[in-house]
Amino acid sequence: MISTLVLTRNEEDDLPGCLASLDWCDDVHVFDSQSEDGTVEVARAAGASVSQRRFDNYAAQRNAALATLPFRHPWVLSVDADERIPDALAAEIRTFAASAPDSVAAARIRRRDFYLGRWLRHAQISPYFVRLVRTGRARYEREINEVLVAEGAVATLHEPFDHFPFSKGLGHWIARHNRYSSMEAERALAERAQAGAFTWRAALLDPDFNGRRRHQKGLFYRAPARPLLKLAYMLAYRRAFLDGWPGVHYALLQTIYEYFIVAKEREIATARAASPFRQAERRPGVPRALADAGPTKAR
Repeated sequence: MISTLVLTRNEEDDLPGCLASLDWCDDVHVFDSQSEDGTVEVARAAGASVSQRRFDNYAAQRNAALATLPFRHPWVLSVDADERIPDALAAEIRTFAASAPDSVAAARIRRRDFYLGRWLRHAQISPYFVRLVRTGRARYEREINEVLVAEGAVATLHEPFDHFPFSKGLGHWIARHNRYSSMEAERALAERAQAGAFTWRAALLDPDFNGRRRHQKGLFYRAPARPLLKLAYMLAYRRAFLDGWPGVHYALLQTIYEYFIVAKEREIATARAASPFRQAERRPGVPRALADAGPTKAR
């Protein structure tokens, strides 16, 4: 009744544990972004079907997988290589898929993030993610931190899955979020230009969790002092300190990540504002290197 989809890029270390937690599934697909390590070999050795596509963005990658892979079953569970599916959730998923009415197109599942050996029960910002979908009735939007849009009702499962975002070490997490922040900065500038696209009413009252989250993020992009707001939200409102030092450290890391986004927004906006003037300085027939050097002094 269930097919699974695992997106990968250089995941030879995390993938074995992920695939081991999917040994209850008879249709596992690994959709690889042209890994340069042993990811493909690990996947094939575990019996998974492997396909590859050049990466462009996260939503496009997931949409391509859902649209092109030959899934055997009508329900697809999306899992990342650093995630694990406990037996209790696997059992609940099978029961749900066998009994869900046609009006239900997807299901959200609680994710438990771990850091320094501790579940970040309070520090985790978004605990629910839509990961189980009917084929042909879901698509992803947003290039980064993608949001799934389902054509039908979205149910909620009770059993959680586990996520280990620091499995490759803090340095890898920072490097990955450095890349994410560049994509988020571009997205933030684009969404701020959409006047009226996001409302407080939808952010608070939209019956769909993903709809509320999309409006909340769009409004958050317009807020001043976002890194400080995020720190206050995580420590004061979500009480990340109740997770001990792992929770406090994680709140600080998320604040730094938000600062990266803000700093890159300003860098991109400044470069775009300067671009017309730079172009005006260039004259037909003058090489770029000479034009960029600026005007020469009269002798």
